[in-house]
Amino acid sequence: MPDRQIQRVLNDALQQFSDLEEGANADYIPALAEVDSDIFGIALVTPDGRVFTAGDVESEVSIQSISKVFTMALVMEQQGADFAPDGVGVDATGQVFNSIVAIEQYKGAEMNPMVNPGAIATTSRVAGESREEIWNRILEFHSRFAGRTLEVNQPVYESEAATNQRNVAIGRLMYAYGHIDSNPDQATDIYTEQCSINVNARDLAVMAGTLANAGLNPVTGEAVMSAANVPETLAIMSTAGLYDDAGKWLYRTGLPAKSGVGGGIVAVSPGRFGIAAIAPPLDEAGNSVKAQRAIEYVSNALGGNPYEVEPVQPTRR
Repeated sequence: MPDRQIQRVLNDALQQFSDLEEGANADYIPALAEVDSDIFGIALVTPDGRVFTAGDVESEVSIQSISKVFTMALVMEQQGADFAPDGVGVDATGQVFNSIVAIEQYKGAEMNPMVNPGAIATTSRVAGESREEIWNRILEFHSRFAGRTLEVNQPVYESEAATNQRNVAIGRLMYAYGHIDSNPDQATDIYTEQCSINVNARDLAVMAGTLANAGLNPVTGEAVMSAANVPETLAIMSTAGLYDDAGKWLYRTGLPAKSGVGGGIVAVSPGRFGIAAIAPPLDEAGNSVKAQRAIEYVSNALGGNPYEVEPVQPTRR
């Protein structure tokens, strides 16, 4: 598709949705309530390394739950993709992302890596001899996906660590049911820190573009993860990537995606493009209002839905 056409679609999306005033910043983490709610940027990366942007793609926000995708991918690389269905589960829980009831219902089983119990358990499985080694592997893996060295937003980390008592309880409950083998408080703390990694819209689009390109970063040319593990990663994103609205999102777009309460969303059109948008105001489900609308608009305009195909007439014999 011509560069001019792609850029025009991104510019149109930015213009069309810039004035939306729906939603509000997350405030259950105090530092997130202070983020500039006017940040709005869109970026798209193709498998051949073309990068397109519109709006504010320089301002950084904390990655939050989008990090679940890439820490899960790291564990897949270390242990194989079967760790998910054989361990934390891959089905949607039918409960909110931080539900304790969902843990009790299945004794910690079937906790998808895209919701907090499964994500904390997944983080606990990253191999390493010390907290420092585990953390460095997580941060390095995220940075390789983004194509640059990422850093932690320290104020967000400190704010989140001071208010994450529910996640601490979730980690301990998953430990009680045998789904975390190591120190559950350490796993929760590392999970909290990974959620505080700073990214901009371009970073997220490169990360999504790497998944769209079967694990090969289209900007740096580095094979970040094995192609064999990408389909499973995208499938799990599809089941629970946008919290309670994952089904609605998949119905409208067909795109595996993951949102974060920092205001970012990444989405993948396999073999076509990775796309991301950042806009902090969220809807009731915890997903960025503008980012959803922008990504859906761009994908529809560029034919990104992998389920949409042209019929082929059968050969007459």
